Amino acid sequence: MQTAVLSIDAGNYDLKFWNGSGEPKAIRSVKFKLPRGRHALKANSLNPVIELDGDRYHFGFRAYDYRKQSHTTETEKAFEVLLNVLACVKPIGLEFKLHVHTSHPKPEVFEDEIQKQLIGSHPYGYNGQEAISHIESVSIEPEGLGAWRYAKSIGLIPSSGLTIVIDIGGGTWLSRLIDEEGEILDSSVSERGGAYSLAADLSFDSRLTNAINDQPDPGVIMDGFANGSHYYAEDPNATWKDWLDEYLDPWFKGIFGKVKTQYKPFLPRVRRFFVTGGSSHLIANKIKDIPLFAMSEQPRFDNVRGLLPVGKSSEVVAR
Repeated sequence: MQTAVLSIDAGNYDLKFWNGSGEPKAIRSVKFKLPRGRHALKANSLNPVIELDGDRYHFGFRAYDYRKQSHTTETEKAFEVLLNVLACVKPIGLEFKLHVHTSHPKPEVFEDEIQKQLIGSHPYGYNGQEAISHIESVSIEPEGLGAWRYAKSIGLIPSSGLTIVIDIGGGTWLSRLIDEEGEILDSSVSERGGAYSLAADLSFDSRLTNAINDQPDPGVIMDGFANGSHYYAEDPNATWKDWLDEYLDPWFKGIFGKVKTQYKPFLPRVRRFFVTGGSSHLIANKIKDIPLFAMSEQPRFDNVRGLLPVGKSSEVVAR
């Protein structure tokens, strides 16, 4: 029986996963639960149809081609972790062993729930292919620590002094104060305030509502954030590009202000503010010339790259 190793960062915007070779992949964290009599639309590895416990779900951007969808940001992701993990796992045989490395903003609260769901044998369907995944081990660490580890490996973290990791996600944002040995000295986790909050603010602006003659969906606005177009549903006539800064500046200043307040006693020892996460690209241009700040070229994948232990990889998971 083959054995696979997978790191997964189940974000509120996308499910990021990596098997240690090639580039990490991402599936949009949106799904449609298919009625029993409904045929699924075309599927692939980034828009998979997963069958679990008799129910079928179509993940990814393809979910938008159905009438209604559910977003990961609407629920606590720990309660759907098995479904989200299996969406990232293309079967490598009729049966196979799997070792999972993942993270959560609050592992001290949800670790038991995640372990309970994942450990064990799970029959499932992946794009019509039936398989059994025997999940033998699950490693869970605080979200953001993997990003620090990856940043250190590519030379973005100084060898001495403290680092503040600011992880800006789709639904949440968090910060970690980390020493040079990788120990977390202090943390803060905000359940709201990520890019979804910014998108919700934009959705009430009359310039956008008038452009589409309807109430904008924050999830669709987030798609415009992610692809960099800043168009609503790929419509160049419905864009917030020219006035985004009116909302972006106070949004990030609010986040950074809270970070500075929390870690004020440690600031003289801080040598790096490392900004990461799936929504951090929104403020990349604003921090690029600020002393002590750093960001990688692909910040959305920092955490998932750092979750996988060095030297551990899998051959064919989710290619």
